[in-house]
Amino acid sequence: MSQQLVAGVDSSTQSCKVTIRDAGSGAVVREGRASHPDGTSVDPRHWWDALGAAVADAGGLDGVGAIAIAGQQHGMVALDADGRVVRDALLWNDVRSADAAAQMVQELGQEAWVARTGLVPVASFTGTKLRWLRDAEAANAARVAAVALPHDWLSWRLRGYGPADESPLGPDLDALATDGSDASGTGYWDPVRREYDGELFELALGRGLRVAGAPADGPSDAVVVPRVVAPDEAMGSLEVDVALPGGATAGAGLLVGAGLGDNAGAALGLGLGPGDVAVSLGTSGTVFGVTDAEVRDPSGTVAGFADGSGSRLPIVTTLNAARVLEVIGGLLSVDHDALGALALQAPAGADGLVLVPYFVGERTPNRPDATASLLGMTPATTDRAHLARAAVEGMLCALADGLAAVEGTGVTVDRLLLIGGAARNEAVRVVAAQVFGRDVLVPEPGEYVAAGAAKQAAWVLSGTLPAWDTATTVVPGDPQPEVLEQYRAAAR
Repeated sequence: MSQQLVAGVDSSTQSCKVTIRDAGSGAVVREGRASHPDGTSVDPRHWWDALGAAVADAGGLDGVGAIAIAGQQHGMVALDADGRVVRDALLWNDVRSADAAAQMVQELGQEAWVARTGLVPVASFTGTKLRWLRDAEAANAARVAAVALPHDWLSWRLRGYGPADESPLGPDLDALATDGSDASGTGYWDPVRREYDGELFELALGRGLRVAGAPADGPSDAVVVPRVVAPDEAMGSLEVDVALPGGATAGAGLLVGAGLGDNAGAALGLGLGPGDVAVSLGTSGTVFGVTDAEVRDPSGTVAGFADGSGSRLPIVTTLNAARVLEVIGGLLSVDHDALGALALQAPAGADGLVLVPYFVGERTPNRPDATASLLGMTPATTDRAHLARAAVEGMLCALADGLAAVEGTGVTVDRLLLIGGAARNEAVRVVAAQVFGRDVLVPEPGEYVAAGAAKQAAWVLSGTLPAWDTATTVVPGDPQPEVLEQYRAAAR
């Protein structure tokens, strides 16, 4: 029997990764990667170019039966009636919509937002960016005919849609589709009822919405939003061959899965189930678990997203995670490994030196205008080792607060997994076991967001969600509660 191949894509803030795997075992057959430009406002064309380059780097899509794209959440991709991008996409980490978010919370009330969407608006969410667009760029807002998220837009382009002079199937906005995990992060979709809230969309952009594919029997200025596809359902199959930037081709007949948000992709890739919680250390930091129970946090700290399997994905997100190590490593002129070695030369708690790492503001807690602070400096603590230790501890303590918030919603933590690029650092693993005060499981290095997308593609191809094995290393818990206590005192 011939090998069935599937492809998974992770279109993240920094890069595009493509993994091509055996559909049955999950074994990696080949992989590719391409970079994205820096910035919090990006022309989506760069993502399309990077997807083509990453596919080419992975050896193309020959033999691949299905593909799914996971992507960074919340980014606002506004399209006009011709399928052209109205303006650069505002990414999750663009905080210019912080005032808009505050206004929207004030207008409706925090409890109402939680009841209707499972979240409280902050600058990250798509709806607040639409409000900013309405208020700051009225001419651009008037051109908007559809609003998509990064993974929606890429999937649409991959299926052959787009501006007439750039795509074989043209600007069919009714072909836009997404999944529940990514729709959860818009601020106008309810993960419990699993449907859009048109009133909230209108509160954001000042116009009503129409779900792609639904009859156009409402206001003529209604804005198209992607239809939400079930996790095991394909958006469709390619009707024509699609030429990708970089020379690769996606052949007619290729199935395209619903795709998913990046954290839901990681959860699916890791095979998380109820009782499992992951701490992800990428550019941003996230704490997320999988539960079958409805999650609505009245404080708004925990967002009650949908996951990529039909369950819930309660999640806390910080803006500052591996970024903290980059900043302090740059200050000390060392890479991550050398920074970790320095950190392990100082004791737990860094003798009272505390870094509150709000370098680009913060999302949790909601302090978009905050800056980082270094407290407890004395002649004895102001050296390279103590500063490195404070950096690692500050990053992880912020996420320990996130873990406590997730647990506070009733989510059980039987297994705690540490993932992301920074999780490969020995000091980060050691300090995590101290700060979290429990055993920490570190999966073998891998691109778990892309793996989750590939697993979804295999689900679409076979009709059954596969179980792919993931090896883990256990770091024994070493509770050092004073580290988190002194951080919380400094961060108040």
